[in-house]
Amino acid sequence: MPTAAKLFAALAFAALGFLGGRLFAGQLPQGTPTTVFGPTAAGVGLICGWMISGAMAGRGYVAAMSTGVRTVVTTAFVALLGYSVYIMILRALRMLYHGPIEALLGVFSLMMNHAKLLATPEILAVLFLGGLIGGSISEWAGRRWK
Repeated sequence: MPTAAKLFAALAFAALGFLGGRLFAGQLPQGTPTTVFGPTAAGVGLICGWMISGAMAGRGYVAAMSTGVRTVVTTAFVALLGYSVYIMILRALRMLYHGPIEALLGVFSLMMNHAKLLATPEILAVLFLGGLIGGSISEWAGRRWK
């Protein structure tokens, strides 16, 4: 059922996903395709904000902030997984893998390499603070428009 908390959480985490995606894209080496990462991370943030943070609103601000951080972690994981699958498919189309198992293992290798790039203090601080703020916005909207 749509609620104001879900709407505000979805919008907040979509904006945070886009910002985090653009910051992450700046960490990637030159020549890496990055045009899809910002909008994809925004879409993942929209869905995670609606389903996780928005659904858990109404339990207090401390719980909302921790749910916001959980939403950010989930968003980052799913966005990294999706981007790694996208890169794997591009590499597979160029016949860089010797079989499907090597391609599937390549996804997890790419995820680990991308997670290392994501783990900079600036990006982690933006995501953490954004999760706290996004969770608080969701709780505020849930209390304001019951």
